Amino acid sequence: MTTPSVTRQYQLPQIGTYNNLVLTEGQVPLPRANEVLLKVHAVSLQFRDLIVSKGLYGVPMPDNLIPCSDMAGEIIALGKVVQNWKVGDRVCSNFATDHIHGPTNPAIQKSSLGAQSHGVLTQYKVVPAHSLVAIPEHLSYEEASTLPCAALTAYNALNGPVPIKAGDYVLVLGTGGVSIAALQFAVAAGATVIATSSSDEKLKIASKLGAKHVINYNKTPQWDEEIKKITKDVGVDHVIEVGGPGTLQKSINSTRVGSGYIHIIGFVSQDKGDSNPILPLIRNAVTLRGIQIGSVAQFEDMNRLITANPDVTRPVIDRVFAFEKAIDAYAHLESQKHVGKVVVKVA
Repeated sequence: MTTPSVTRQYQLPQIGTYNNLVLTEGQVPLPRANEVLLKVHAVSLQFRDLIVSKGLYGVPMPDNLIPCSDMAGEIIALGKVVQNWKVGDRVCSNFATDHIHGPTNPAIQKSSLGAQSHGVLTQYKVVPAHSLVAIPEHLSYEEASTLPCAALTAYNALNGPVPIKAGDYVLVLGTGGVSIAALQFAVAAGATVIATSSSDEKLKIASKLGAKHVINYNKTPQWDEEIKKITKDVGVDHVIEVGGPGTLQKSINSTRVGSGYIHIIGFVSQDKGDSNPILPLIRNAVTLRGIQIGSVAQFEDMNRLITANPDVTRPVIDRVFAFEKAIDAYAHLESQKHVGKVVVKVA
């Protein structure tokens, strides 16, 4: 295969809105000794991509940022010292290319794609070989593109210091990418899932995916009280908390006293918090855990779970957009009309 010299790529010459994205051409660098050149087949979008485009992410970013962190593709060239990979292998790159195992740190964070460093919304991408994870054989490129951020975040949340076990109650807020992945992984682990949404149609999908209990929070504003009824006043063991200040108070109220974990992942709720959560946190002895994606080692563990439970854990894709329609994909994500993931087909 002839190595391409030019790639079409999206860049953000001006931060403020994803409508500033422009499709440009750039040079394809040759992979260094420990790197590989990937042909990008699919990219999935995250809530993070929206806030990066709006300048709300709060980290230094390179000029003319190439956005997005999550891709699936194939190796088309290898650096001279790369072992264990070959041309044609189907792979994902980890979200933070230098997060191989263990906890993260500031140096690792700087290798995060699509903000701290240039991302993957491009036809060709060079990454370190140590960042690669093989795609499960039964998944398409589009499905695999959803794994590096949303799925791995959910997996990390549920398999932290006190891992999920069969019989646990897991509360997932909403039906976005992280929440749907957490629902699926919890079902695969034998847990009982409670899902919330403002849409009965979305809740029907959550039920089909295995949620035993669903709550429309518009129809049941005091959904924390409903969760206590469902759990016979015990509370849930794990909360996938993507709402932020608008939902944290009720998440605390919903959590098992003394041993519950609230995994802080996002802040998509537009509502303001009800009150200061400090006293309820102390009273319920709840553990708040900030989640920042995961390592290559966790990614490999997650893929073993996915391969062992292919039907239960198959990624849920709401829509796939053409590469030339990436701005439309951002708009669809922002609309919050989706269930699961929004994907851009690149190759």
